[in-house]
Amino acid sequence: MTDHPPVPPFTRESAIEKVRLAEDGWNSRDPHKVSLVYAEDSRWRNRNEFVTGRDEIVEFLTRKWERELEYRLIKELWAFGGNRIAVRFAYEARDVKGDWYRSYGNENWEFNEDGLMAVRHASINDLAITEAERKYHWPLGRRPDGHPGLTELGF
Repeated sequence: MTDHPPVPPFTRESAIEKVRLAEDGWNSRDPHKVSLVYAEDSRWRNRNEFVTGRDEIVEFLTRKWERELEYRLIKELWAFGGNRIAVRFAYEARDVKGDWYRSYGNENWEFNEDGLMAVRHASINDLAITEAERKYHWPLGRRPDGHPGLTELGF
């Protein structure tokens, strides 16, 4: 990975890199760090919630990771073209009661010329799972390079 985030227009390689950088950022569970890859006026639709701007992104992610404990995420490139990338993802987390779930979703991303995400649309479905059904067992943080991705896990 490079120090400079890929900018549009994306190639297959730069789109894959962009997706992995996004996964790594979200797995940090650091709302302030994550917010820096979004344009200052970035617009989101996340499930049924609408978020605008970095301050609201930080608030949203802070709430998210206060209730989604032991959060681990895998993203995978679905399609790309020009300044847009589509991804599919799945993450596992537990709630404060100790109940586990896996959330599956798709995201559509649009980037500005600086490579910052200007628009994010996320559609997500949740599935209750038992602790024995978990597939993501790496230590909190970045997914290890050798860990299977979504396709390899059959998701």
